[in-house]
Amino acid sequence: MLRPGSLRGLGAWSRRLGPAGRRAYWRSVGLTEGIVSQVDTDHHFVHRSTIPTMHFQDSLPRLPIPKLEHTLKRYLAAQEPLLDDKQYRNTKRIAKEFEKGAGKRLHRELVELDEKNTHTSYISDPWFNMYLSAREPVVLNFNPFISLTPDPREAYNNQLVRATNLIISSIKFLNSLKNNYLRPDIYYGNPKWSQSRLFKNFIRLLPTSVSWYGAYMVNAYPLDMSQYNRLFRSSRIPKPNKDELFTSECSRHLLVMRNGHFYVFDVLDSVDNILHPSEIVAHLIYIIQEADRLPEFALSYLTTEDRNIWATVRQQLLEAGNEENLKKIDSAIFCLCLDNIFPKDEDELSHCLLHGNGFNRWFDKSFSLIITGDGRAGINFEHSWGDGVAVLRFVNEVYRNSTRHPALLPHSRSTETTVITCERLKFKLNDSIQSAIHVAHKKFDERKKKMSMKRFQFRKFGKDYIVKQRMSPDAIFQLACQITFYRQFGKVVPSYEACSTAAFKHGRTETIRPTSMLTKQCSQAIVEERGKRSVAELRNMIDECSKYHRRLQMEAALGNGFDRHLFALKHLAVSRGEPTPDFFLDTAYQNINHNIISTSTLQSPAVNLGGFGPVVSDGFGIGYHVLDNWLGCNATSYLDGELQEFLRCLEYSLNDIFDILEGRPLR
Repeated sequence: MLRPGSLRGLGAWSRRLGPAGRRAYWRSVGLTEGIVSQVDTDHHFVHRSTIPTMHFQDSLPRLPIPKLEHTLKRYLAAQEPLLDDKQYRNTKRIAKEFEKGAGKRLHRELVELDEKNTHTSYISDPWFNMYLSAREPVVLNFNPFISLTPDPREAYNNQLVRATNLIISSIKFLNSLKNNYLRPDIYYGNPKWSQSRLFKNFIRLLPTSVSWYGAYMVNAYPLDMSQYNRLFRSSRIPKPNKDELFTSECSRHLLVMRNGHFYVFDVLDSVDNILHPSEIVAHLIYIIQEADRLPEFALSYLTTEDRNIWATVRQQLLEAGNEENLKKIDSAIFCLCLDNIFPKDEDELSHCLLHGNGFNRWFDKSFSLIITGDGRAGINFEHSWGDGVAVLRFVNEVYRNSTRHPALLPHSRSTETTVITCERLKFKLNDSIQSAIHVAHKKFDERKKKMSMKRFQFRKFGKDYIVKQRMSPDAIFQLACQITFYRQFGKVVPSYEACSTAAFKHGRTETIRPTSMLTKQCSQAIVEERGKRSVAELRNMIDECSKYHRRLQMEAALGNGFDRHLFALKHLAVSRGEPTPDFFLDTAYQNINHNIISTSTLQSPAVNLGGFGPVVSDGFGIGYHVLDNWLGCNATSYLDGELQEFLRCLEYSLNDIFDILEGRPLR
């Protein structure tokens, strides 16, 4: 065992063990001493793109501000299924008054402000402000998780092997990004252009001021990549009332957490060459061996706290002489969490990735790469800096590179290992800070116990089947959720589906509202009138729901939803100290933003599952995917009994949809 607190690294440890001892130890952790790396022709980058990474940023189209009358029309359409006739008439009246009065003025001022800030989008600053001003803890409330698909070769799912390969692939991604070698995000209307060398060389030669238009000519649509600048070396810093985002420009060290202890070591040299895999795994072994017990006071519990409380305690940490250590955490390339946990099933894995045990996470980092004791891997990311599109791209590239070009092999012949030291961060904790950690620990344990999470799978059909029915796979799953809630609770409620607006400069997300008059009528027909409706009628209703949902998807993706526009108008009034317009005080407006069913989807072969906490205490958080031959979700709720019943009803609803599409009458 390494002596606790030693910074002399593995050199002395290795010499004390001797040749036989070293071989025995490497075998005990599933490796062979002095692992050699696999041949990789470009071992510092995931790839080298012909088109520079940020080639399209200057010429990206700007996020449109919809006309106010169109926004209010869409808003009222979303409100109609949620209100009775009297409530709807009142909300319609308030909307009309808003359109002619305060709304008209605010909209004009928003447009004028947008025209003065052509470098960004009208939603960017308000959206950052919303996230950073939120005072609730980030864990369970904001941070989502993504679970990576296991490496197809079982031997590579050893914790040390997987961690080392994912670290190296992540740094390759960083190097590709910083050197402008990462392929730009482009949606190809015709996939053949993605393989065309002629297209890539043509686009590369275009000035950045017109490059987007060149891609548009061949039905290719570049996406905004501004969020990637905060993917690495970034952290959210707690401040009173509003947090800040910090990004280092040139840090070279990795933050590693094990049993609540913090370690840092450089993974890049002075010219950004990546440390040899044998050196990286040596550091990880050192850390695992040294951090063999929990600290008396696990500092990381503070990142699970209310943000104002955490801001106060962080200031105490700075005053107690911990500034340099906090800087090392905040500026680290990313955080690697080496867990001593072996999840017995997918539900336990989901809990591990969403919140874990609290002491082995730093939830303020832009993202944390989590590796369980049995080599399962996942990402937990702080949400204010960016959205799922950037994180999913990172996950896809890192998974592909680490499985196709693993830097570390589990069974290789011995070579001499170069060993360097790493630093364990030690903090000065006075009585007040220790007390705050104790309170944060207790509160975190209480919160996580209240939240339930269940995985659900439905194997009778998937995307391929739905497409053959000429319907939208996303629409079918969303309809199933609507039918499910109506079956369980006898009503429809506000629902939320996130949609990226990355097609525009500094776009974030827009909301799709799955609850509509069509889904309400379809839910009522399937649940309450199943014996009165023919199969043909029910199928037609499902088809109409699908068509309407596709329209909502298209509007949202093109920046023509209503939620972000109204949010920006409200933010503008509040930021100027004006009285809140009656429109935003309407009970109906407040109710539609209390999203009982909150949904999001990220689909990729690299993703095993994903999820997030419910956004309201009486709601459900549903991370779902519709794959070729099956569909499923990861559902969370603070209502344990209702969650289990929800998933039972969801299976019932999907069976009903399947029977209808198969032409079988409902029983």
